[in-house]
Amino acid sequence: MTPHELRRNPVKATLAAGGHAAGAMVFEFLSSGLPQIAVNAGADFLLYDMEHTGTGYETLKAHMALCGAHGIVPLIRVPRGEYAFIARALDIGALGIMVPMVGTASQAREIVACTRYPPDGRRGAAFGFAHDSYAGGDVAQKIAALNARTLVIAQIETDEGLENVESIAAVGGVDVLWIGHFDLTNFLGIPGQFDHPRFLAALDRVLSACAKHDVAPAILVSDDAAAREFARRGFRMMAHGIDHLMLQQAMRNSIASLRASLSAKDASA
Repeated sequence: MTPHELRRNPVKATLAAGGHAAGAMVFEFLSSGLPQIAVNAGADFLLYDMEHTGTGYETLKAHMALCGAHGIVPLIRVPRGEYAFIARALDIGALGIMVPMVGTASQAREIVACTRYPPDGRRGAAFGFAHDSYAGGDVAQKIAALNARTLVIAQIETDEGLENVESIAAVGGVDVLWIGHFDLTNFLGIPGQFDHPRFLAALDRVLSACAKHDVAPAILVSDDAAAREFARRGFRMMAHGIDHLMLQQAMRNSIASLRASLSAKDASA
């Protein structure tokens, strides 16, 4: 296997070139049809959550393969920035990882090291597995290609992370800074107040750090108005979500319509 035969990561390439990427976060609905549905919806990536959901690697391994079959980039948010979580997510086929609550440059460097093979990092060797499509080939070429394609997303969602955001953004191998908006407002003492001046100032600080170090700023959005506003501010990677709340809202609207129709029929009887 030569490097070009490994699965590519067009999201990383697009962001590195200054472009945009749009996708969705996956929390609850792990149907086998989801990757194809997302492709048909126009998504560039699916970001699967392990931090809050309890989803396990065995389930995610199947989804990594499905994403590969349908040509969408699979990413995984691991529970914590520890080697065992990060390396396993990559070995089952994720093309990138998101790590929550990154607080310091030292933590960011350790995270990047977990995604890279020696001498650039400390990722353990296992070739001919899911991440390299169970194929043979030159190991050195594989290492270079796998190191190059892996997307590293550090979440800025604590007061510590915000304080150190400039040094985190400066760490080589960090591709994306993703604002964890709910957690960040919690740590700033303004829970859920997304129009508060302190939160807006935090956005600007993260955006400034990203611009200075050629790192892509990213965030999760839940409606069109928020997407337009974050795009205006300069965010280049966004995920729509949350999946179960989207379904719940659509179901709520449908049930309300059904009840209105039934009530109207009763009134006319």
